Amino acid sequence: MINEMNRFLEIVKDISPKSFINEKNELIVLPKNNIYMLLNDVQNELDVKCKVIAWLSRPSCKGISPYWQKRMLAIVNTYLGTSFTKDQMSHIYTYLGNDCNRKLCIDFIESGYDLSLLKK
Repeated sequence: MINEMNRFLEIVKDISPKSFINEKNELIVLPKNNIYMLLNDVQNELDVKCKVIAWLSRPSCKGISPYWQKRMLAIVNTYLGTSFTKDQMSHIYTYLGNDCNRKLCIDFIESGYDLSLLKK
């Protein structure tokens, strides 16, 4: 688990150099826009992937400048080994953002990121 988290943190740090982990064990991915995720409940690789989808899907497609949207999307795609577009991330955010459906998120990950699992 530590290796997986370190791999993710290296990707984040490379794309968002001002990222850091605060005293509450929150990964602040983009301090300027308060993009963050809590790390306390991460136990395994699947948890990391769920967190990435739940908390980085929105800033990957809306809510921040286009420059940072591209960088957040790069973090997601680099970590997950995917090539999602901004439109696809918007669709993912609709169904999986903010951890609104963890079971569906797990099914999505285990399917190899099959977008057809998400309602149209």
